[in-house]
Amino acid sequence: MTLPASRRTVLLATGAAALAAGCGDQDAGGDPSGTSAAAGRELARTTDIPVGGGRIFPDEKVVVTQPARGDFKAFSAVCTHQGCVVATVADGTINCACHKSSFSITDGAVAGGPATEPLPAEKIAVKGDAITLA
Repeated sequence: MTLPASRRTVLLATGAAALAAGCGDQDAGGDPSGTSAAAGRELARTTDIPVGGGRIFPDEKVVVTQPARGDFKAFSAVCTHQGCVVATVADGTINCACHKSSFSITDGAVAGGPATEPLPAEKIAVKGDAITLA
C-alpha cells in the first residue's frame, strides 16, 4: 500500500532539489574554480572613489576605498560579524548597519564591534583610471 506524501516529505524533497540546483556546474552557469565571474570587469573609475572614503559594490560584495590620493584598497563587503553586506563608507570607516560594526578604510581592521575579525582584502587592479577586480 502506498501512502500519500506528507507535507514534510514534499517540503524536504523540494528543498533538496533547490539545493542541488544551486550547486550546478560550469555548464549550468556555475563557476567550479571558485573565482568571481566578474574578475577583469571594470568596477569603477578612479574618480568614482572619493579620497578618504569608498564605494560599495553590493553585487560583487566588494568595497573599494581610497584612504589617500591614488592609494586604492579593496575588501570584502560582507561583515565578519554575521554576514550582512556593509551599508556605508563614511568618516574613514566602512560601516555595517545590521549591528553597527565598523572597519578601517585603510586595512579593513575592526574599528568598532561587535565584529572581532577584519574585513578580508580583495584583489583589484588599477590601470590608468580603471579599477577592475583582479
